Amino acid sequence: MAGWSCLVTGAGGFLGQRIVHLLAEEKELQEIRALDKVFRPKLREEFSKLQSKVKLTLLEGDILDEQFVRRACQGAAAVIHTASVIDVLNAIPREVVMNVNLKGTQILLEACAQASVPIFIYTSTIEVAGPNSYRDIIQNAREEEHLETTWSATYPYSKKLAERAVLAANGWALKNGGTLYTCALRPTYIYGEGSPFLYGYIHQALKNNGILSQNSKFSIANPVYVGNVAWAHILALRALQDPEKAPNIQGQFYYISDDTPHQSYDHLNYHLSKEWGFCLDSRMSLPIWLTYWLGFLLEIVSFLLSPFYRYQPPFNRHLVTLRNSVFTFSYKKAQQDLGYEPLFSWEKAKQKTTEWVGTLVEQHKQGLKTKTH
Repeated sequence: MAGWSCLVTGAGGFLGQRIVHLLAEEKELQEIRALDKVFRPKLREEFSKLQSKVKLTLLEGDILDEQFVRRACQGAAAVIHTASVIDVLNAIPREVVMNVNLKGTQILLEACAQASVPIFIYTSTIEVAGPNSYRDIIQNAREEEHLETTWSATYPYSKKLAERAVLAANGWALKNGGTLYTCALRPTYIYGEGSPFLYGYIHQALKNNGILSQNSKFSIANPVYVGNVAWAHILALRALQDPEKAPNIQGQFYYISDDTPHQSYDHLNYHLSKEWGFCLDSRMSLPIWLTYWLGFLLEIVSFLLSPFYRYQPPFNRHLVTLRNSVFTFSYKKAQQDLGYEPLFSWEKAKQKTTEWVGTLVEQHKQGLKTKTH
C-alpha cells in the first residue's frame, strides 16, 4: 500500500476531523483528501499544521455533485464516509436528509466502482438498530441479534437504507477488475469536546443559571468518546487492508462503544460539567408514557398545520423513545475482528471533555462582560 491516499467525507465534522488527525499518523499514507461542504477558517488552520506529516488536500463541495465526487475518488485507495445530516427533531425537510444520507452514499459507492477504489468504510449509527420502544430493555446487544429500527423518522430510516446499500455493495466489481470491500461501524451516542449535542445542553444550562434540564432520567446508554470512534475507523481501514483479517470483515457491521460507564444521558451531561458548578434540575418530571403521548399530539398538530404553516414541535415520540430507553451495546465483535481497544479511558475522555466545557463557560462569562460594558 506504499504511497496510498484516503478520502474522508464529512472531514470538517465532529468525528471527521478526529479521523483526519489519526490518519495523519498512518505509515505509508501519502495523501488525505478531506471532503466537506465547507471548512471553517479555524479548522483550515488546524489542518494546515498536519501538512508536515502528510499531504492534506481540502475538497469543498457537495456530496450530491456526481462529477465532484468522482474526481475526489480518482486514484484513492480507500474511502471513509462520515458525512451525513443528523436530525433527531425532524426539523430538516425529509428530502434534504434522504438526499445527503442515502443518495450521497449511493453516489459515492458508484464513484468508487468507477474510480476502482477497493475499500469503503461507512459511519453508521446505533439508531439503525432502534430503540423501537422505551419499554424494551436491550442490554449489551451484539451484532448477531440483528436488531432493526421500525421508525420511519427520517434520520434512522435514511441511515438504515444507506448502511444496507454499503454492505450490499461489498463484492462489487471495480472498473480495473478489482473488487470493492465494505464495512460499517455503528457507534453508540458520541460525546467529547466539540460535540454539537453537548454544546446545546451546556448553552441552554448557562442561560438557566447552570441548571441542566432532565429529560433522559430513565435512559441507560453506553456513550462512546469521539476519539475512540475515530480510532475504530483507523483499525477498520487497517483490517480491510490486511489480507488475513479482511475476509472476516468484508460486508460486516460493528457496534462501537468503549469503557464509559453505562448511565443516563442526563448523568453523562452532569459528569462532564459538574466541575464548573452545573447541577441537574431537581424538579419533578412527567411520566414517560405521558410525554410520549404529548409528543404524538404535537406531531398531529404539526401535520394538521403543515398545509399553511411549518410548526416544529419541541419533541416527538421518536425523540422521547431515544432519550428514555435502556439501550446498550457490546464491542466484543470489533475487539475480535478489528483488534479494537479504546484508545482513551473514561477518565481521560471525561477530563478532555470537561476542559472543553470549561472553555464554553469562559466564553459565556466573556460574553456577559461585553454586554455589561
